[in-house]
Amino acid sequence: MLGSREDPSMSSTTRSTAAAGEPELVLSPRTVYVIFSALLAAMFLSALDQSVVSTALPTIVGDLRAAQHEGWIITAYLLAIAIVMPIYGKVGDLRGRRQPFLLAVTIFVIGSTGSALSQSFVDLVVWRSVQGLGAGGLVILSQAIIADIVSARDRGKYMGPMGAVFGVATVAGPLLGGWFTDGPGWRWCFWLNVPIGLVALTVAWFRLRLPSRTPSARFDLGGAVLMAATTAGIVLLTSWSSITPEGRYDWGDPLLPGLVVLTVVALAAFLVVETKVADPLIPLRLFRSRTFSVSVTIALLFGMTMFAALSFLPTFLQMARGYDATDAGLLMLPMTVGLMITSLGSGVLISARGRYKIYPIVGMGIATVGLALLTRLTPDISMVTFGAMIFVLGLGLGFVMQTIVIAVQNAVAPDLVGVATSTNNFLREIGAAVGTSVFSTVFTTNLTTRLADAVKDAPPGDVPQGFGAESLTPELVQRLPESLREIVVDAYTDALAPAFWYLVPLGVIGFAIAFLMKEVALSDKAGLVARGAAVTR
Repeated sequence: MLGSREDPSMSSTTRSTAAAGEPELVLSPRTVYVIFSALLAAMFLSALDQSVVSTALPTIVGDLRAAQHEGWIITAYLLAIAIVMPIYGKVGDLRGRRQPFLLAVTIFVIGSTGSALSQSFVDLVVWRSVQGLGAGGLVILSQAIIADIVSARDRGKYMGPMGAVFGVATVAGPLLGGWFTDGPGWRWCFWLNVPIGLVALTVAWFRLRLPSRTPSARFDLGGAVLMAATTAGIVLLTSWSSITPEGRYDWGDPLLPGLVVLTVVALAAFLVVETKVADPLIPLRLFRSRTFSVSVTIALLFGMTMFAALSFLPTFLQMARGYDATDAGLLMLPMTVGLMITSLGSGVLISARGRYKIYPIVGMGIATVGLALLTRLTPDISMVTFGAMIFVLGLGLGFVMQTIVIAVQNAVAPDLVGVATSTNNFLREIGAAVGTSVFSTVFTTNLTTRLADAVKDAPPGDVPQGFGAESLTPELVQRLPESLREIVVDAYTDALAPAFWYLVPLGVIGFAIAFLMKEVALSDKAGLVARGAAVTR
């Protein structure tokens, strides 16, 4: 059954500058489409950047002579994104989203330019952090602005393409990263962002005329600092094996348990502060809404399962089948096709029928089946069979990704849309970090054992010095003697395929939780219209 709109008291205290006069914005179809084009460009930038850089990373660290510190390039970026997500969401709700969006795009372009010009590893890590500070606002503000200018009932038609952009970027990133690495050079992985970002910035500057607001409560600085500390702790803990020289978790190192304690203390303090301040960064009362709490829980589980799975599949193709990064990206295309079909299709159906609860249920169910299928990976698997597996996974992803965003936005008052959107995406990012770390640990532990057994009878001269799970790369595998390469590939696949069973229960839990979602009637008014700051025409 469709419920009514949930607690209208879940509203922050802000005043639109249009409240005392005429609405500031006329939302004609043309205005909406022009704004949407800038938002799509911003979404594409954010989604593309990680996959492009990941492909070129071995070449980048080799050129900068910092292979042993490779993990910091990704960790610095993810850390910056995760820290600023809730801040962008809250500031957008308090003061309006035009200026934060322009700032986010500008910071991202500056960070991209600095990254492209970096002459040392430290330079690149710093500028990647700057990029992350901008990227953290691109997705959050794009999704929140859509809620401002399009009603929840019609939002599926716009959120669907946003989800499809993620799928396209997942495949296009490795292709472009491989092409740049082999052609004009890795710096073009960053230069690519500049013209796209400038186009998005230009369109937004002239056409994104959203009203500003005057907050009647102070920004929750204490909550923001504690949330940043908690987030930093979680990201550093989940990245520990990739950013430490040992390449593993050494609990004898006092820094590691100390970081755990500080993270837990910061989280506890954050929860206390959020119950005390007048206008918290993340109002805990939002979790009283069953629709909101179920949706963000699905986002967390979705991140833990799907992103962990996706992060290892291109590497499997390179390790087990000997494909280069570009070909591996192309072979991921069936997943993108599946994601686009269900992302676009569910968006159209949501707008047409006004119902959305069924899609997270079906999506989590299908995605879980896709995860179970991946436990059947073998070194000599047919690419048709592999394509079918990831096509099923993509079908599930497309049903879930943007639908739960619509659900959380529709479950809260219009002036809390930014907070709701950022909470959903923040938990998905944290889930991805935790899930990928746990999956990687399970896989690496299995691989270490299997490699030790596999190479113990190999001639000592065939085994490279320092050979092990942590040092295994596609290039190293291809250089091994053929007999040893087959043994290593078998060990790699035998360790990877069973690891997907650890993700399947999480998918099942997400599938079960989706049934608990309360379906709230979709609003037929855009957020700005509901606040009296715009009219439709």
